[in-house]
Amino acid sequence: MYSIDFQKKKGFICDMDGVIYHGNQLLPGVPEFLRWLHEEKKSYLFLTNNSGSTPRELQQKLGRMGLDVPEEHFYTSALATAAFLKAQAPGCSAYVIGEAGLLNALYDVGITMNDVDPDYVVVGESKSYSLETVTKAINLVLGGAKLIGANSDVSAPGEHTTIPACGALVAPIEMATGTRAYFCGKPNPLMMRTGLRLLKCHSEDAVMVGDRMDTDVISGLESGMSTVLVLSGISTPETLKTFSYRPSMILSGVGEIVRTARGDSSDA
Repeated sequence: MYSIDFQKKKGFICDMDGVIYHGNQLLPGVPEFLRWLHEEKKSYLFLTNNSGSTPRELQQKLGRMGLDVPEEHFYTSALATAAFLKAQAPGCSAYVIGEAGLLNALYDVGITMNDVDPDYVVVGESKSYSLETVTKAINLVLGGAKLIGANSDVSAPGEHTTIPACGALVAPIEMATGTRAYFCGKPNPLMMRTGLRLLKCHSEDAVMVGDRMDTDVISGLESGMSTVLVLSGISTPETLKTFSYRPSMILSGVGEIVRTARGDSSDA
């Protein structure tokens, strides 16, 4: 690991769950981090694998926590999934297991809903996930629909609990059909390239900040970015040992980025 000169970096891509908040609880150091980004005129993007919320809903969620972040600073795996399907098969149809964020993103690019003979079965985070919806999805895939997952995360941090994420919800469909899903969220390089394009920033000048080695750190690493693993979400010093690659820096939370940038702290 090495120290990152945060002052020289132009752009920051940040995960949200486990980095900015747990559930509806803001994490320590986040207001200071956002203030520093604005003061230093850094480009920044909240890039989340959670497909359930629209950018506007995420904006409002942070607003309720006292943070004012314009809507254009959010990019989700739902938007990445919609962009992928639009590029692959314009005007296609899909059977979707997911929330408003995913459904809206698909509608916005002209994808229609179809539970009879869809081109795709698309799975994201879902509160209405059930044996009935999974059975329907399995039979549609066996009938020829292609299987798409919004992201490959198997778990996500809640306020006081761990909750199953998209990868875990897709797994029964994969197992029952013998079909592997194609995942559009991190660490898919298509999503990362879009993130850098929205930042208007080259990978060498950008930092990926996240709480997961298997999506955040690997996606930053493979995109040529500096990487910061924060220990405020899923990862712990113990889980870190199971990976053969390392982040550029390990910090307790995003507030430490500000302290490090100002010379108040050394890297962990």
